[in-house]
Amino acid sequence: MVKNFAHRGFSGKYPENTLLAFKKAVEESVDGIELDVQFTKDKEIVIIHDETIDRTTDGKGNVFDYTYEELEKFDASYIYKGKMGFNKIPTLREYFELIKETNIITNIELKTGVNEYLGIEEKVLELIKEFHMEERVIISSFNHYSVLRMKKIAPQIKCGFLSETWIIDSGKYTKNFNVECYHPQFSMLTKEMVKELKSFGIEINTWTVNKEEDIKDLILKGVDILIGNYPDLTKRIIKQMLESK
Repeated sequence: MVKNFAHRGFSGKYPENTLLAFKKAVEESVDGIELDVQFTKDKEIVIIHDETIDRTTDGKGNVFDYTYEELEKFDASYIYKGKMGFNKIPTLREYFELIKETNIITNIELKTGVNEYLGIEEKVLELIKEFHMEERVIISSFNHYSVLRMKKIAPQIKCGFLSETWIIDSGKYTKNFNVECYHPQFSMLTKEMVKELKSFGIEINTWTVNKEEDIKDLILKGVDILIGNYPDLTKRIIKQMLESK
């Protein structure tokens, strides 16, 4: 059956990519959590989506222009000001500490599409090995070179090509590089694309699925993972569809 992944944690109701959002996703008994990683100025691996801190915190500027000691002073729940307390930008280490005793799978998106963050693949892999997460992670990126760098140093780690464009023969393309998963924006997933991807044995993990009709449609099409902001909604619909069989 399709798996339910929380996009940037339970980001529909809590500040995205914070330990609070991750804890709330765990409480929903999700199958997995999707998150984004970048380098700080001092090469700490932090969890934040945008290349700048402007949108999600009370600070301004590029992530890579701050040390982690400087970054953790900003409130990453700024858009919920006064409602969620103070939530700092977490590190990948802190996240692994939170979920290490669970069965949760983590989709780590390497945010190397704008800033390449050379060496981030090795640093992420070090943490994966330290926490024995090799069987519980999927590495993805819009920068397919970054995915291939991870595959080269860790062929055993499951990886996925992220895409928000219409790649012709996406299954063939993904299989050609010995990558296991394809992560398209959900509206691109026609029946024909799903069939072509499945013909090459590619796992289909799609984002960001937040509406009931889309969740149902994608389940019927046969995707493997639904990544959404409202894991409670996805959980309810999956349960309903299982019970109606």
